[in-house]
Amino acid sequence: MNNNYCVIMAGGVGSRFWPLSRTQKPKQFIDVLGTGRTLIQQTFDRFLDVCPPENILVVTSVIYKDIVIEQLPEIPQNNILLETARRNTAPCVAYANYKIALQNPKANIVVSPADHLVTNTTKFTQIIKKSLDSTEKNDVLLTIGIKPNRPDTGYGYIQVETNEKKQSPITENTEIKKVKTFTEKPNLEMAKIFVESGEFHWNAGIFIWSLKAINKSFKQFLPEVDALFEAGNEFYNTDKEDDFIKRTYSICKNISLDYGIMEHAQNVYVYPANFGWSDLGTWGSLYENSEKDSNGNSIMGDNVMLYNTKNSIINTSNDKLVVVQGLDDVIIAESDNILLISTKKDEQLIKQIVTDIKTVKGKKYI
Repeated sequence: MNNNYCVIMAGGVGSRFWPLSRTQKPKQFIDVLGTGRTLIQQTFDRFLDVCPPENILVVTSVIYKDIVIEQLPEIPQNNILLETARRNTAPCVAYANYKIALQNPKANIVVSPADHLVTNTTKFTQIIKKSLDSTEKNDVLLTIGIKPNRPDTGYGYIQVETNEKKQSPITENTEIKKVKTFTEKPNLEMAKIFVESGEFHWNAGIFIWSLKAINKSFKQFLPEVDALFEAGNEFYNTDKEDDFIKRTYSICKNISLDYGIMEHAQNVYVYPANFGWSDLGTWGSLYENSEKDSNGNSIMGDNVMLYNTKNSIINTSNDKLVVVQGLDDVIIAESDNILLISTKKDEQLIKQIVTDIKTVKGKKYI
């Protein structure tokens, strides 16, 4: 029996990618790079070298059930876990843990977002397999840290322990380091200090652990969340599961794995890695990972004409003729008759813009 399992978290709405990413079809279900595979399909493909399709679970919103079935027909429908409310990553993982436990109490699990980009898949697979080997042999909670190449304010940071007396007990992999601190998205000055110190890595949001280790941590640090999902053992894989999940999510707290467990547990370690990773969380990150013309423009759309325009990203539907003249360092994005024009340097404001639009114009544009 293959004890390796993968949990793909696919419930986000990707508001910073608006208007391409919308509530009814967020970015994980879109082929944003024009590769022929959506982001969740690429994520699924990466883990096929780690575990078989029947050991891959997708946790997503109930409104995305049909999209997941359509895009990932290889996954058993019982492995598509449907959340009825957005409650962040801790409840998502707790739900998956109890479903996996019924299949294999000896499971060794990797948890991954559905919408990230990995360009060196061979290196990625090697890192994940080494990580799973370590978590199978050690009572640890492991996360992947990406070596930063710039002071980015859009990522969380992980600081590694430099005290030699507090180094990792994982003797079979000396690259793994003990985590000292987690820091949410810093301002630019702090991000510069982090990168210059050499002690910090970007938090990729990828977790690896044994089912035994993560369940023990849930019981210690999030006992109320654990108890809610443990109560579902008599309902999972029955026709009563949906009603149980609806009740549970209506009362479950909204809390992340990082805040609820990783920042408190003493057995948290990081595997510093570099496999061409991006969370593709913003238009700027898409620009950085896209092919560009001789003027530094990234173009998605068959009818785009540019004049004296450079360093910009233009993403429009093929049926629109788009002519751009005399612009530099801008985002032009069009989808479903919604047009966004913004400077790239102000892309972090898009999330607030989406909130404002929801208030002023209503949900139909979100």
